[in-house]
Amino acid sequence: MHRSRLTNLVIDCAEADFERGAAFWSAALGKALMPRDDRFAGLRGRVGGEGGAFVGLQRVPSSERAIHLDIETDDVEAEVARLEALGARVKARIRRHVVMEAPSGHAFCVVPARRGDFPVGGVEWP
Repeated sequence: MHRSRLTNLVIDCAEADFERGAAFWSAALGKALMPRDDRFAGLRGRVGGEGGAFVGLQRVPSSERAIHLDIETDDVEAEVARLEALGARVKARIRRHVVMEAPSGHAFCVVPARRGDFPVGGVEWP
């Protein structure tokens, strides 16, 4: 048995458009921008209240622009196996997280639980 939930929605912005994109999403979602480093910034607060996802903006090469999700779990390998059974495939393993691709072609990551409110809003899987 393990648990998982959506934890992050990451908006990949082309390097040249990062500041403009970050300002847009901050204003569009009504959340203050909190720069973390030269490659990443987050919006203050969660979308959807307690247990909801955080929205982050990541600077990437223009050819890699996308929006991807992070699924947080207390058992990365069990969650990866569950998602593979549903049709996803592993693209890469980077440190403690796994980059996957949904059958729809969308990239997402499975990451270890790290937020203090985990598992609020999570689903328990057999």
